[in-house]
Amino acid sequence: MNTTGTEAGPQGTAKSSRNRRLKREFSLDSIRRVPIDKIQPSPENAELYRPVDPDDPEIVALAESIAAYGVQEPLVLTSDHYILSGHRRHTAAMLAGLTTVPCRFSPIHRTNGDNAVNPRFMVALREANRQRIKTFDEKLREEVVSADPEVAYESLIEHRKNQSRLNLDSFTLRGEKKRASITKAKWPFLEAIQKIIEERRDFWPLSDRQIHYGLLNDPPLIHASKPGSTYRSDAKSYKALTELLTRARVAGIIPMHIIQDATRPVTVWNVHRDVQGYIRKEVEQFCQTYWRDLMQSQPDHIEIVGEKNTIEPIIRPIAAQYTIPMTTGRGYCSLRPRFDISERFRKSGKDRLVLLMLSDFDPDGEEIAHSFARSLRDDFGIVNIEPIKVALTADQVQEFDLPPAMKAKRTSTNYQRFADKHGDEVWELEALPPDTLQEILRDSIDSVIDVAAFNNEIDQEKADAVQLEGVRRVVLDTLSGFDGGGDV
Repeated sequence: MNTTGTEAGPQGTAKSSRNRRLKREFSLDSIRRVPIDKIQPSPENAELYRPVDPDDPEIVALAESIAAYGVQEPLVLTSDHYILSGHRRHTAAMLAGLTTVPCRFSPIHRTNGDNAVNPRFMVALREANRQRIKTFDEKLREEVVSADPEVAYESLIEHRKNQSRLNLDSFTLRGEKKRASITKAKWPFLEAIQKIIEERRDFWPLSDRQIHYGLLNDPPLIHASKPGSTYRSDAKSYKALTELLTRARVAGIIPMHIIQDATRPVTVWNVHRDVQGYIRKEVEQFCQTYWRDLMQSQPDHIEIVGEKNTIEPIIRPIAAQYTIPMTTGRGYCSLRPRFDISERFRKSGKDRLVLLMLSDFDPDGEEIAHSFARSLRDDFGIVNIEPIKVALTADQVQEFDLPPAMKAKRTSTNYQRFADKHGDEVWELEALPPDTLQEILRDSIDSVIDVAAFNNEIDQEKADAVQLEGVRRVVLDTLSGFDGGGDV
C-alpha cells in the first residue's frame, strides 16, 4: 500500500513527469531590462480578457505611479518577446514615457514552428492573469495609505467647483399672472386625459406627445358644449392639451411628477448632511448596484440610438435588460455622441457594430438614421457597421394603423425624396403604444444577439449575485459598529 501521499503506478509517474515539464516551461530567468518597443502584447490576451484601455483611470493612476517609482514588478515575456504577464504595466509604462522595463523570460514560445499558437502558451497566459487579482482589503489599504487629508479635501472642493456655476445677477419680478380655472365644459376632456395617464402608469413619467396619441384612439371633445371640437392630430388640439395639462398640474389635479419634459434636463447634486448619513446610505447599497456586462460574450457590439429624448423612459428598461448602451437626442445628434459610440466600439475589441435605430417616419427621421450611421463610417472609420431601422417603419404604420401626425414639412431638404415614396403624411414614434414599442425593440435585439450566450451570462449573473451577497454580509458585519465619527 502506498502511504507516502504520492500516486503509485504508471498514472502517478506520468502525472509527476507532466508537472515537472510544466514547471520547467513556466520557470523564469533573471531580470533583464528590455526596450519597450521590442515587447509585443499578446493578441490572445484581448480575446481572453478585455483590451487594456489607456484611458482607464486605473491605468492612468498606474502610469503615474510608474513615472514616480518605476516598474516594481517585472513583466513576464515569452522567449519571442510576447507578454505573458504585465499587459497593464506595459501600457502604463508607455504612458509614463519609459524606454525600457524590467522583464523576466519564460522558455515558452507563443507560436509553434507552423506559426500556430502554442497551446502551452495559452495555459501560461491564463495562469498569469489568474494570479494578478487583488483582494478587496488589499485595494482598500492601498487607497487609505495613498490618501492625504489636505489633498483629498482640495480635490473635493475642486470637483465641486467644476460641477457648478454661480450666477450673481438677479432680477425683479414684475406683475402677477394667475392661471385660468378649469371650467365645467373642460372636465370631460380632463377625465379623458386622466384615463390615458392611468392606463400608462407603468411608463410614468409621460410626455405630452404620449398623452396626445393616447387620446387619438378614442378622441374626446375638447369643449363639452361644442360638438365640433373633437380632439384631432393637429396643432390646435395639441395646444389645448398642453394648456389643460399645465392648469391641472398647477391646481394639483394631476401630480407634477407624472409629466416630464425631457428637453429640459435638471441637475440635482447628491449631497449629504454629514459623514454618518453618507456612510449609512453607502452601507445599505453596498454590493447592490452590480451590473454584469450581459453583452460581453456577444460576437458584435450593439448600440441603441433614439431620435428623441421623449422615448427614453420607454426604451431604457429594455436597454437595461440587455445592458446595451443607449443614446437619445433631439433630431440630428451632435458629433460627441457619435464619437462616444465609436470609442465604446473600439474598446469592446469586437469586429462589427450593430446599430438599432428608432426615429420618426418622416423625411428627417429617415435621414437622421441614415446620416448617423454614415457618420460613424466616414468620420470615425467604422467600416463593418450594420444599421437597422427598428422603428418607425412604413410596415409598422400599416400594421398598427397608426394616426398620422401632420403633413410633412415642405421646407425639409429631405421632403421630396420621402414624399415621392411615401406621400406627404408623417408619423411619430409616440404614435406606437409604449408597450408595443418595447416589444418591437426587444424582438429586434433578440434577432441580432446570440441568445444562448446571453442566457449563459444571465445564469452567471445569478451566481455573481450569490457571491456578492456573501461579501456583503461579511463586510456589513465588519462595519456594524462603525458610525463614521470619532477614531477608527
